[in-house]
Amino acid sequence: MRNIDDILGGFDYKFPQGLIAQKPASPRDGSRVLVYEREGGAIFLDKFFNLPKYLPKNAVIVFNETKVIPARLILKKETGGKAVVIFIEREGDLLKVMSDRKLNVGLKLTLKDGVLFEVTDQRENFYLLRPSFLISKLGAVLNKYGITPIPPYIKNSPLSESELRQKYQTVFARTAGSIAAPTASLHFTKRLIEKIKRVGVDIKFVTLHVNLGTFATLKPEHLEKGRLHEEFYEIDAASARFLNAAKSKGRPIIAVGTTVARTLESAAAASPGKLTKLTGTTDLFVREGYEFKFADQLITNFHVPRSSLMMLVSALVSRKKLLELYGQAISKKFRLFSFGDGMYIK
Repeated sequence: MRNIDDILGGFDYKFPQGLIAQKPASPRDGSRVLVYEREGGAIFLDKFFNLPKYLPKNAVIVFNETKVIPARLILKKETGGKAVVIFIEREGDLLKVMSDRKLNVGLKLTLKDGVLFEVTDQRENFYLLRPSFLISKLGAVLNKYGITPIPPYIKNSPLSESELRQKYQTVFARTAGSIAAPTASLHFTKRLIEKIKRVGVDIKFVTLHVNLGTFATLKPEHLEKGRLHEEFYEIDAASARFLNAAKSKGRPIIAVGTTVARTLESAAAASPGKLTKLTGTTDLFVREGYEFKFADQLITNFHVPRSSLMMLVSALVSRKKLLELYGQAISKKFRLFSFGDGMYIK
């Protein structure tokens, strides 16, 4: 196998740091979109509020309705120092977290108002914490004390915590569980969604809870095994029936975001063209050479260099074309990454 640095180097690109968006466009659908038509190669630069004119009339758009939780906690160590942890998931009555520093098993950590955690175990880069409260109260504790876990490349956001909780969240977020937003959906407003419906495009929702693996550096074992980090997904039976019927009729299925693409492809893995595994975890690694089994088109953001997200998009357009499109967007000063502008590959 080729050296991992050689492979990732093929997905590297240069960009001015000033293009990293520190806040979303206002209004959201005022962000820009690069539309690339694979058949014919046409490229259009436009605003998201004009997206409906580019959509196939009989298409179905699929969104991820996951909801970002304020998963970052600032804890005080017994020595007086602090530790910043990010809640990943529950394991029974324990919290699985990542920490910005080493935590010894047995260490007690204080939040506020008498809320305590005890470190019970360490597994590779993760720690297990036993809370002093009932695990059923976790949501309330995070909502009261937690901080929105925006990505590390957003260093100078002018948004307050209350603003982040609203703006780093889709307008249709419903099922709490993500520690990162499905950012391709941040461009959509309620008025844009209604406009999309009026042109005859149907809209359906799935759920995939994004975890920190989205931002993790790719390792040799990911390439060797062809698998990524695991994320939980779910598609309700009624939506699956609708999508399966639409797919069987040849209607274009447009995935909004890499999370939706991974969800649909995972659900159709055993039976191309049909969603059969409607719930579970996915470690699907989509990259150039992959044949899509359900999603036909993709709306996505401009992703960080050398990432699995770029690799997924390259499976639709090729690595070479993807870098060309990125180059064009950068030359036109498109805003990058989570709060940045987007791309529609049709």
